[in-house]
Amino acid sequence: MTQSLKGRSAIVTGGSKGIGKGIARVLANAGARVAIVARHADQAEAAAKEIGHGAFGIAGDVTSMASMEKVMKTVADKNGGLDVLCANAGIFPPAKLEEMTSEQWDEVVDTNLKGTFHSVKAAIPYLKTSDQGRIILTSSITGPVTGFPGWTHYGATKAGQLGFMRTACIELARYGITVNAVLPGNILTEGLIGMGEEYQKTMAASIPLKKLGTVEDIGYAALYFASKEAGYVTGQTIIVDGGQILPESLEALNQA
Repeated sequence: MTQSLKGRSAIVTGGSKGIGKGIARVLANAGARVAIVARHADQAEAAAKEIGHGAFGIAGDVTSMASMEKVMKTVADKNGGLDVLCANAGIFPPAKLEEMTSEQWDEVVDTNLKGTFHSVKAAIPYLKTSDQGRIILTSSITGPVTGFPGWTHYGATKAGQLGFMRTACIELARYGITVNAVLPGNILTEGLIGMGEEYQKTMAASIPLKKLGTVEDIGYAALYFASKEAGYVTGQTIIVDGGQILPESLEALNQA
């Protein structure tokens, strides 16, 4: 599977940290020529330098269609085309529903949901010319499957991505482009690490595997969807959560 990514041109939005950097690292290790997109060029370039394997950074803002069109053209020109788009950029500033403002709602929707639309639409002209066109969305268990206080806006966008995917995959199938999504559970990212070990232990206690996932765990799921071997898989989701959504309660885990 990893051989089928060798030399392929890939873009990871929101790739300078967290899950995005994990996806970029896995794709680069598999031989893909990875462009890491972030709002700040210095952060994108720093992540690319850390990952190596020919990865490079580029500034781009998923809330702007013009910015995404420029990113796609720049990467396609540099790499001689585009084969894989990982639409990963997302934000999750917490706000309880009763206190949430329209501006806070719009900020999350513009980045997570409209940003997915911008990224995918801008990539289509280039993916159409690939013989292995792949689109992978980073959704979440939050929204499509679970809920969490303070994340009504986030959950709505992550569920919305899946609705987008199920029609987009039909429209793009005529070009041989597949569209799939990875739904991460609790993943050990910079933000979660900053909340301390006790918080991490509490979260891990509710997961059957008794540990948090790594960003590479999400990267390997994305790698499968990006591969030649997944060419007959489209409109599908894969949950990567250590079994988190399965127990009815903590008591169910205690009884295991």
